[in-house]
Amino acid sequence: MIESPPPIATQAFTDADAAVALLEEIYDRNTQFLRDRFEAYLNGQSFATHVRACYPFVRMTTSTYARLDSRLSYGFVAGPGVHETSVTRPDLFRSYLVEQMRLLIENHGVPVEIGESSEPIPVHFAYRRDINIEAALTNDAVGRRSLRDVFDTPNLATMNDSIADGTIELPPGVPEPLSLFRAARVDYSLRRLYHYTGTDPEHFQNFVIFTNYQFYVDAFMQLCQQRLASGEAGLDAFVAPGNVVTNSARLGGGITGIAPARVPQMPAYHLVRPNYRGITLINIGIGPSNARNVTDHVAVLRPHAWLMIGHCAGLRNTQRLGDYVLAHGYVREDHVLDHELPPWVPIPALAEMQVALEEAVGEVTGLEGFELKRVMRTGTVASVDNRNWEIAGPSVIRRLSQSRAVALDMESAAIAANGYRFRVPYGTLLCVSDKPLHGEIKLAGMASEFYRQRVGQHLEIGLKALERLKQQESERLHSRKLRSFAEVAFQ
Repeated sequence: MIESPPPIATQAFTDADAAVALLEEIYDRNTQFLRDRFEAYLNGQSFATHVRACYPFVRMTTSTYARLDSRLSYGFVAGPGVHETSVTRPDLFRSYLVEQMRLLIENHGVPVEIGESSEPIPVHFAYRRDINIEAALTNDAVGRRSLRDVFDTPNLATMNDSIADGTIELPPGVPEPLSLFRAARVDYSLRRLYHYTGTDPEHFQNFVIFTNYQFYVDAFMQLCQQRLASGEAGLDAFVAPGNVVTNSARLGGGITGIAPARVPQMPAYHLVRPNYRGITLINIGIGPSNARNVTDHVAVLRPHAWLMIGHCAGLRNTQRLGDYVLAHGYVREDHVLDHELPPWVPIPALAEMQVALEEAVGEVTGLEGFELKRVMRTGTVASVDNRNWEIAGPSVIRRLSQSRAVALDMESAAIAANGYRFRVPYGTLLCVSDKPLHGEIKLAGMASEFYRQRVGQHLEIGLKALERLKQQESERLHSRKLRSFAEVAFQ
């Protein structure tokens, strides 16, 4: 026997806003049901049945291959049939869900259906913020029972990326997926984001910068504080780890929240604009595992673009310290995504991202055309998993030469590859901080001078590139290069 909330009838909508309202109603009611039952459980109440509540779903059914706008890379299904996805946190994803369903309704001329799915909500995910449920079970009356006997708990088998990776095998009669991520997978990442970055997912913006040095964070924080203090139009707040919010002077100023005693592993900082149109910067630290980890989780927020700006080793004698490298290809020797995305899969350069970055370099440096080559070259970036690659032997140097790589780091290929994998527009602009093949290794004094001269300018270029991308229509920015021939409808 299972105890569940009373069923809610599935309803059809041609109004996307009304559809999301029902998603919120179902989600709020079902998570409140689980919280109420769990608190009774903690107080010693016995349950003779299993307690379950399920996520809401979005469903769309079409009987034709026809659609209205072939230019779009999303907003339509590939063919006739039933297409469905479960949904979590409709309050957080409201504008995203409204847009996706509006496109489906317009492109296919059919309503969307909203109802209750068969995917259980794990009791852990009924709470907005991670709570230590296991610690709450120390009460003797509770501890003698198994949580899983009463409630659904996170099931990792349902939190995979088989839809994104194209490996999903659906039994006959099961609806095709509408989105890359089902609800439990999204909930898992929302909690991981807070764990690693120290900020709630509500603060993440749709344009993201990843970096591998604290110097960029310091420059970003200083710049954001200055812009907020000036009352710049369109800027609402700056958010730091611990959900420390600095409000714009235009909105009355003031600071709320308490900084954590320890900085999180990959701290995130958010320059907030309405409708998530601001910029999030995350210091992912060093290494491809961090790069893969954070992008696995940021991807569920469906950002419009992410950039890697950081330091690299210059591999050509003609490069100078402080020169920029705009990646147009990647040698993936980091190996963190080899299983999900084999190395033979090309990771193409995206024209919109490349143009925005090159124009931003030109604007900030004052150079253009052939003169821009004085400070930037476009080429292949190699990413490795061995920080001491310089002393790994001649075979490494030979492979780098054969690949025509002009720069080497440890994170860029993983970030670009996960952008490709999760259909998030990506780009990379690195700055040469050392040239180990040519006798210029990274030493403390040399590094300090380099950081003083280049970090601020490099960050400014990244910010200007994102501002250019914001001016483009999202339908144009989300390139069809990132979509396969069997795609989900949601962006």
